[in-house]
Amino acid sequence: MKKYILPLAILAVFLSVAVVLWLTKDNLFYLFNFGYIGVSISLGLFLFIGKYKYARRVTQLLVGCYMLVYLGIICNENMQIEGFWYYLFTGVFEAATIHYAVAKIFGPLIFGRGWCGYACWTAMVLDFLPYKQPRKPRKKLGWIRYITFFLSLAFVAALFFAHVGNLDRIMFWAFIIGNVLYYAVGIVLAVCMKDNRAFCKYVCPVTVFLKPMSYFSLLRIKCDKTKCVSCGKCKQVCPMDVDVTDNSLKRANGTECILCMECVKNCPKKAL
Repeated sequence: MKKYILPLAILAVFLSVAVVLWLTKDNLFYLFNFGYIGVSISLGLFLFIGKYKYARRVTQLLVGCYMLVYLGIICNENMQIEGFWYYLFTGVFEAATIHYAVAKIFGPLIFGRGWCGYACWTAMVLDFLPYKQPRKPRKKLGWIRYITFFLSLAFVAALFFAHVGNLDRIMFWAFIIGNVLYYAVGIVLAVCMKDNRAFCKYVCPVTVFLKPMSYFSLLRIKCDKTKCVSCGKCKQVCPMDVDVTDNSLKRANGTECILCMECVKNCPKKAL
Protein backbone atom coordinates (compact mmCIF):
# COMPACT_ATOMS: atom_id res chain seq x y z
CA MET A 1 0.00 0.00 0.00
CA LYS A 2 3.02 2.32 0.30
CA LYS A 3 2.88 3.25 -3.37
CA TYR A 4 -0.62 4.71 -2.85
CA ILE A 5 0.43 7.07 -0.06
CA LEU A 6 1.20 9.97 -2.42
CA PRO A 7 -2.13 10.08 -4.31
CA LEU A 8 -4.03 9.61 -1.04
CA ALA A 9 -2.02 12.39 0.61
CA ILE A 10 -2.65 14.74 -2.33
CA LEU A 11 -6.35 13.93 -2.17
CA ALA A 12 -6.41 14.58 1.58
CA VAL A 13 -4.73 17.99 1.13
CA PHE A 14 -7.20 19.12 -1.52
CA LEU A 15 -10.22 17.82 0.38
CA SER A 16 -9.00 19.63 3.50
CA VAL A 17 -8.69 22.87 1.56
CA ALA A 18 -12.13 22.24 0.03
CA VAL A 19 -13.81 21.73 3.40
CA VAL A 20 -12.08 24.68 5.07
CA LEU A 21 -13.01 27.08 2.26
CA TRP A 22 -16.55 25.72 2.11
CA LEU A 23 -17.07 26.35 5.83
CA THR A 24 -15.22 29.68 6.08
CA LYS A 25 -16.67 31.17 2.88
CA ASP A 26 -20.08 29.49 3.36
CA ASN A 27 -20.06 28.54 -0.32
CA LEU A 28 -20.58 24.98 -1.51
CA PHE A 29 -18.74 25.79 -4.75
CA TYR A 30 -15.35 25.53 -3.03
CA LEU A 31 -16.13 22.03 -1.81
CA PHE A 32 -16.89 20.97 -5.37
CA ASN A 33 -14.05 22.95 -6.96
CA PHE A 34 -11.12 21.75 -4.86
CA GLY A 35 -12.67 18.35 -4.34
CA TYR A 36 -12.91 17.87 -8.12
CA ILE A 37 -9.33 19.01 -8.69
CA GLY A 38 -8.02 16.79 -5.89
CA VAL A 39 -9.86 13.75 -7.22
CA SER A 40 -8.61 14.45 -10.77
CA ILE A 41 -4.98 14.73 -9.69
CA SER A 42 -5.19 11.66 -7.48
CA LEU A 43 -6.79 9.71 -10.32
CA GLY A 44 -3.87 10.59 -12.57
CA LEU A 45 -1.40 9.40 -9.93
CA PHE A 46 -3.32 6.15 -9.42
CA LEU A 47 -3.26 5.58 -13.19
CA PHE A 48 0.47 6.31 -13.24
CA ILE A 49 1.06 3.73 -10.50
CA GLY A 50 -0.99 1.34 -12.61
CA LYS A 51 1.42 2.09 -15.50
CA TYR A 52 -1.21 3.67 -17.73
CA LYS A 53 0.69 5.47 -20.47
CA TYR A 54 -1.47 8.60 -20.56
CA ALA A 55 -2.07 8.99 -16.83
CA ARG A 56 -0.85 12.58 -16.60
CA ARG A 57 -2.72 13.58 -19.74
CA VAL A 58 -5.98 12.37 -18.16
CA THR A 59 -5.48 14.75 -15.25
CA GLN A 60 -4.37 17.58 -17.54
CA LEU A 61 -7.56 17.31 -19.57
CA LEU A 62 -9.86 16.88 -16.57
CA VAL A 63 -8.48 19.90 -14.71
CA GLY A 64 -7.45 22.04 -17.69
CA CYS A 65 -10.80 21.81 -19.47
CA TYR A 66 -12.64 22.46 -16.19
CA MET A 67 -10.61 25.62 -15.54
CA LEU A 68 -10.70 26.88 -19.13
CA VAL A 69 -14.20 25.95 -20.27
CA TYR A 70 -16.33 25.82 -17.10
CA LEU A 71 -14.74 28.45 -14.86
CA GLY A 72 -13.37 30.69 -17.61
CA ILE A 73 -15.86 30.61 -20.46
CA ILE A 74 -19.11 29.46 -18.82
CA CYS A 75 -18.73 31.15 -15.42
CA ASN A 76 -16.90 34.21 -16.84
CA GLU A 77 -14.07 33.98 -14.30
CA ASN A 78 -10.67 35.25 -15.41
CA MET A 79 -8.38 32.58 -14.00
CA GLN A 80 -5.30 33.99 -15.71
CA ILE A 81 -2.83 36.18 -13.84
CA GLU A 82 -4.84 39.27 -14.86
CA GLY A 83 -7.77 37.89 -12.89
CA PHE A 84 -5.52 37.52 -9.86
CA TRP A 85 -4.46 41.19 -10.10
CA TYR A 86 -8.07 42.23 -10.66
CA TYR A 87 -9.33 40.61 -7.46
CA LEU A 88 -6.36 41.97 -5.53
CA PHE A 89 -7.19 45.49 -6.66
CA THR A 90 -10.83 45.03 -5.66
CA GLY A 91 -9.75 43.62 -2.29
CA VAL A 92 -11.74 40.43 -2.71
CA PHE A 93 -10.41 37.02 -1.66
CA GLU A 94 -12.37 35.00 -4.19
CA ALA A 95 -11.96 32.93 -7.36
CA ALA A 96 -8.57 33.74 -8.90
CA THR A 97 -6.96 34.95 -5.66
CA ILE A 98 -7.83 31.71 -3.87
CA HIS A 99 -6.76 29.71 -6.92
CA TYR A 100 -3.38 31.45 -7.04
CA ALA A 101 -2.82 31.17 -3.30
CA VAL A 102 -3.46 27.40 -3.33
CA ALA A 103 -2.01 26.37 -6.68
CA LYS A 104 0.70 28.87 -7.45
CA ILE A 105 1.94 30.73 -4.38
CA PHE A 106 1.81 28.49 -1.30
CA GLY A 107 0.93 25.15 -2.90
CA PRO A 108 4.35 24.82 -4.59
CA LEU A 109 5.88 24.48 -1.13
CA ILE A 110 4.27 21.03 -1.15
CA PHE A 111 4.00 19.96 -4.80
CA GLY A 112 6.43 22.29 -6.57
CA ARG A 113 5.60 22.97 -10.22
CA GLY A 114 3.04 20.17 -10.26
CA TRP A 115 0.48 22.71 -11.49
CA CYS A 116 2.45 23.05 -14.74
CA GLY A 117 2.53 19.30 -15.27
CA TYR A 118 -1.02 18.34 -14.32
CA ALA A 119 -3.40 21.31 -14.43
CA CYS A 120 -2.27 24.15 -16.70
CA TRP A 121 -4.71 24.57 -19.59
CA THR A 122 -2.03 26.26 -21.73
CA ALA A 123 0.40 23.35 -21.34
CA MET A 124 -2.53 20.96 -21.82
CA VAL A 125 -2.71 22.07 -25.45
CA LEU A 126 1.04 22.53 -25.99
CA ASP A 127 1.73 18.97 -24.82
CA PHE A 128 -0.20 17.67 -27.85
CA LEU A 129 2.60 19.00 -30.06
CA PRO A 130 5.32 16.54 -31.20
CA TYR A 131 8.32 18.17 -29.50
CA LYS A 132 8.03 16.47 -26.12
CA GLN A 133 11.81 16.17 -25.71
CA PRO A 134 13.77 19.40 -26.29
CA ARG A 135 15.88 19.08 -29.42
CA LYS A 136 17.98 22.16 -28.82
CA PRO A 137 20.00 23.41 -25.81
CA ARG A 138 18.12 25.57 -23.33
CA LYS A 139 18.43 29.28 -24.08
CA LYS A 140 18.98 32.09 -21.56
CA LEU A 141 15.66 33.80 -22.23
CA GLY A 142 14.03 33.42 -18.81
CA TRP A 143 14.03 37.21 -18.39
CA ILE A 144 11.07 37.42 -20.78
CA ARG A 145 8.74 36.01 -18.10
CA TYR A 146 9.34 39.10 -15.94
CA ILE A 147 8.27 41.36 -18.80
CA THR A 148 4.99 39.47 -19.30
CA PHE A 149 4.51 39.40 -15.52
CA PHE A 150 4.76 43.18 -15.15
CA LEU A 151 2.79 43.83 -18.33
CA SER A 152 -0.14 41.84 -16.88
CA LEU A 153 0.05 43.89 -13.68
CA ALA A 154 0.35 47.17 -15.61
CA PHE A 155 -2.67 46.29 -17.76
CA VAL A 156 -4.98 45.75 -14.77
CA ALA A 157 -3.54 48.70 -12.84
CA ALA A 158 -4.17 50.98 -15.83
CA LEU A 159 -7.83 49.91 -15.95
CA PHE A 160 -8.31 50.84 -12.29
CA PHE A 161 -6.38 54.10 -12.39
CA ALA A 162 -8.30 55.17 -15.50
CA HIS A 163 -11.59 54.32 -13.72
CA VAL A 164 -12.73 52.22 -16.68
CA GLY A 165 -16.29 50.94 -16.32
CA ASN A 166 -17.72 47.47 -16.85
CA LEU A 167 -14.53 45.83 -15.61
CA ASP A 168 -16.12 42.41 -15.21
CA ARG A 169 -16.83 42.23 -18.95
CA ILE A 170 -13.40 43.56 -19.82
CA MET A 171 -11.73 40.91 -17.66
CA PHE A 172 -13.76 38.19 -19.35
CA TRP A 173 -12.58 39.28 -22.79
CA ALA A 174 -9.06 39.70 -21.42
CA PHE A 175 -9.26 36.03 -20.43
CA ILE A 176 -10.39 34.97 -23.92
CA ILE A 177 -7.90 37.11 -25.82
CA GLY A 178 -5.10 36.31 -23.37
CA ASN A 179 -5.60 32.58 -23.86
CA VAL A 180 -5.62 32.93 -27.64
CA LEU A 181 -2.33 34.87 -27.45
CA TYR A 182 -0.80 32.34 -25.05
CA TYR A 183 -1.70 29.44 -27.34
CA ALA A 184 -0.45 31.27 -30.44
CA VAL A 185 2.86 32.29 -28.87
CA GLY A 186 3.30 28.86 -27.25
CA ILE A 187 2.72 26.98 -30.50
CA VAL A 188 5.02 29.27 -32.51
CA LEU A 189 7.80 28.95 -29.91
CA ALA A 190 7.37 25.17 -29.74
CA VAL A 191 7.68 24.83 -33.52
CA CYS A 192 10.60 27.25 -33.82
CA MET A 193 12.55 25.86 -30.87
CA LYS A 194 11.44 22.23 -31.29
CA ASP A 195 10.32 22.26 -27.67
CA ASN A 196 6.71 21.92 -26.41
CA ARG A 197 7.61 23.65 -23.16
CA ALA A 198 9.43 26.68 -24.58
CA PHE A 199 6.54 28.94 -23.50
CA CYS A 200 6.76 27.59 -19.94
CA LYS A 201 10.53 28.13 -19.80
CA TYR A 202 10.74 31.62 -21.20
CA VAL A 203 7.40 33.46 -21.38
CA CYS A 204 4.83 32.27 -18.82
CA PRO A 205 4.36 35.02 -16.19
CA VAL A 206 2.96 32.61 -13.58
CA THR A 207 6.40 31.03 -13.14
CA VAL A 208 7.48 34.19 -11.32
CA PHE A 209 5.27 32.93 -8.47
CA LEU A 210 5.98 29.24 -8.95
CA LYS A 211 9.76 29.12 -9.12
CA PRO A 212 10.76 30.62 -5.70
CA MET A 213 8.39 28.38 -3.73
CA SER A 214 9.25 25.30 -5.81
CA TYR A 215 12.83 25.58 -4.57
CA PHE A 216 11.64 24.32 -1.15
CA SER A 217 9.07 21.80 -2.45
CA LEU A 218 8.44 18.73 -0.29
CA LEU A 219 7.65 16.56 -3.32
CA ARG A 220 10.77 16.13 -5.41
CA ILE A 221 12.22 13.59 -7.80
CA LYS A 222 15.18 12.01 -6.03
CA CYS A 223 17.91 9.77 -7.31
CA ASP A 224 19.17 6.59 -5.63
CA LYS A 225 22.88 6.95 -6.33
CA THR A 226 23.51 3.27 -5.59
CA LYS A 227 21.36 2.32 -8.59
CA CYS A 228 22.19 5.15 -11.01
CA VAL A 229 24.59 4.18 -13.82
CA SER A 230 24.81 7.71 -15.30
CA CYS A 231 23.26 6.65 -18.60
CA GLY A 232 21.79 10.12 -19.14
CA LYS A 233 18.36 8.83 -20.16
CA CYS A 234 16.57 10.99 -17.60
CA LYS A 235 18.14 14.16 -19.01
CA GLN A 236 17.19 13.17 -22.54
CA VAL A 237 13.49 12.74 -21.77
CA CYS A 238 13.05 15.65 -19.32
CA PRO A 239 10.94 18.35 -21.01
CA MET A 240 12.28 20.99 -18.60
CA ASP A 241 16.03 20.16 -18.70
CA VAL A 242 16.22 19.28 -14.99
CA ASP A 243 19.23 17.38 -13.64
CA VAL A 244 17.28 14.91 -11.51
CA THR A 245 20.43 12.90 -10.70
CA ASP A 246 21.46 15.75 -8.38
CA ASN A 247 19.50 15.57 -5.11
CA SER A 248 20.60 18.99 -3.84
CA LEU A 249 18.30 22.01 -3.78
CA LYS A 250 20.69 23.77 -6.16
CA ARG A 251 20.49 21.20 -8.96
CA ALA A 252 20.37 22.53 -12.51
CA ASN A 253 16.91 23.90 -13.36
CA GLY A 254 15.59 22.42 -10.11
CA THR A 255 12.68 24.89 -9.88
CA GLU A 256 11.58 23.89 -13.38
CA CYS A 257 10.56 20.31 -12.52
CA ILE A 258 6.87 19.76 -13.37
CA LEU A 259 6.71 16.27 -11.81
CA CYS A 260 5.76 14.76 -15.17
CA MET A 261 7.53 11.51 -14.16
CA GLU A 262 9.05 10.97 -17.61
CA CYS A 263 12.43 10.44 -15.97
CA VAL A 264 10.95 7.91 -13.56
CA LYS A 265 9.23 6.00 -16.36
CA ASN A 266 12.35 5.89 -18.54
CA CYS A 267 15.04 5.14 -15.94
CA PRO A 268 16.37 1.64 -16.86
CA LYS A 269 17.58 1.00 -13.31
CA LYS A 270 14.56 2.38 -11.40
CA ALA A 271 16.90 4.76 -9.62
CA LEU A 272 14.44 7.67 -9.54
